[in-house]
Amino acid sequence: MASTKEIKRRIQSVKSTKKITKAMELVAASKMKRAVSQTLASRIYSSYSWEILTSLSERIENLSHKFFVKNTNNEKYLIVLITSNRGLCGGYNSQVIKRVIAQIKNKNTEQSVDIISVGKKGDGAMRRTDQNIIATFTDIPDNVSMRDITSLSTYVTNEFKNEKYSKVYIAYTHFLSALNQKPVVKKILPISKDKFKKILDANAEEKLKNSHASSEIPYLIEGDTSTLLDTLAEKLVRMQIYQMMLESKASEQSSRMVAMKNANEAAGEMIDDLTLVFNKARQANITREISEISAGMASIN
Repeated sequence: MASTKEIKRRIQSVKSTKKITKAMELVAASKMKRAVSQTLASRIYSSYSWEILTSLSERIENLSHKFFVKNTNNEKYLIVLITSNRGLCGGYNSQVIKRVIAQIKNKNTEQSVDIISVGKKGDGAMRRTDQNIIATFTDIPDNVSMRDITSLSTYVTNEFKNEKYSKVYIAYTHFLSALNQKPVVKKILPISKDKFKKILDANAEEKLKNSHASSEIPYLIEGDTSTLLDTLAEKLVRMQIYQMMLESKASEQSSRMVAMKNANEAAGEMIDDLTLVFNKARQANITREISEISAGMASIN
């Protein structure tokens, strides 16, 4: 059995660790609330975008934008992997990384895959598995804004428009609740015209159901309608990337909060166990000292 001094030192060490994990839990909880608030607030912009697109959806058949056309000249595809720069967030990073690796293995081996990593953890994991990383973004802050993802979205859309890839996927973690997040690999390019039309029609029905208005806003369009729709399609793709980034940030902070809460509870249980061991060791020392004193008194007599 360890000495009481050593056990006491271990208890103090665990108490110090517990203070750190508790502080990290509170910080993560604060960041999670802010990230969730951002996610909800971004839906306002998204709602207005959908409103305009819905009113113009009957003309979607005339679209000739490259976002709606599959590139048959190049079978290569691109995956944007969104992870965190730091650890201590439970299985947040490992789950989405495993999801991407499984996605790559499920694809045809003749198709080559390029990776854009967002976050140091995903970048390191992809390099360890010898994946071809063409770009890395590690400077995106926790309090992410549309401006922060402009360079990423521009790079992705330009690569697709230049016909370097046939498909573009984004691997992110979808935020469901503080205790539940789901890793997702979603195709964002090319956009299926039929699917795009169904999304617009469904959004129009939902909007009409939740609105007292009986008809849509009659927008007056000046200029080329096709150009307008193409521009809106680009903005929609950019908004999708931004929304996925917000979902990932909220998932990261909630995972970190839960992980630190579990670590805090584990530290408390460890302190209780060590305290019990300490008391037993101290009692054993006291009993031994009493026995030694009694033996000494007996030898004197």
